[in-house]
Amino acid sequence: MKTTIIILSDPESGSEESLGRAFNALAAAYDFKSAGEEVSILFQGTGTRWPEALQKEDHPAHGLFKEVEDKIQGVSAACSDVFGANPSGFDLINDNKVPNTSGLPSLNNLQNRGYNILVF
Repeated sequence: MKTTIIILSDPESGSEESLGRAFNALAAAYDFKSAGEEVSILFQGTGTRWPEALQKEDHPAHGLFKEVEDKIQGVSAACSDVFGANPSGFDLINDNKVPNTSGLPSLNNLQNRGYNILVF
């Protein structure tokens, strides 16, 4: 089984709900990774702000983030532009060439490659 986990929640909202969604997305990735399943993580929408926040050692989800960091496929290029994210150190994904943008991840390509898609 192959799974892609997409994180859309916004760390700048400051809500427990947003942190809960990101934490549970990372925990799901950890679960698949621990089971030896193929898993990848994409940050899209306002979720493109998460990598910068999660890299801070004092963040409550930092430890879990480090456990699955190797499963991060990348960050939406266009969403990073729109939401002012600074995803340094991660690939910008742009295989969905939406006009007048720098491109987004292609969910169609993922599905055609047999990935289940989970959105948090």
